[in-house]
Amino acid sequence: MMPKLRTVTLNEVKITREGDYAVFDYKDPNMGGGMRIKVGPKVKKMTRGELLELHNNIVREQIAMATRYKHEAIEIVGRPQIEYSKQCSQWVTRGDVLRCVITCGNMDAREPAFEIDGKEFSLRELGAMLLTHEGWGMRIVFVPEDELHKTPKIKVSTAKEG
Repeated sequence: MMPKLRTVTLNEVKITREGDYAVFDYKDPNMGGGMRIKVGPKVKKMTRGELLELHNNIVREQIAMATRYKHEAIEIVGRPQIEYSKQCSQWVTRGDVLRCVITCGNMDAREPAFEIDGKEFSLRELGAMLLTHEGWGMRIVFVPEDELHKTPKIKVSTAKEG
């Protein structure tokens, strides 16, 4: 679970300066690591209170943007769903929907593999691709291979195992 973003007080954060950056390390481990903000050369002259105010204003704006955000998943059709990112040095998704076929990549070790856009990925490679969405959730819907292009009707069940 990702830490909840919130404003902090001076006694909840350690503030340091690194070059043009203000670095905020949260004392509460449940808040996550912290935040780095590029301020510029004026960071050297700003008080801890001014830096904290800058931090909290940014957090307030991020929270406001998150409340206005309405997610609409993008599915890439007719073009590759993934691409190799030189910046990340790995494959990344181009949209929010990923269609793949589960295969047995290494039969001896019974390791799964995943075919995406005609390329085979190991579980580790798929996991690295999924980490580009760290902090997001996902739903996995299993469909027959010939129905990957369809969004299936989902029946919700609360029935107990019997």
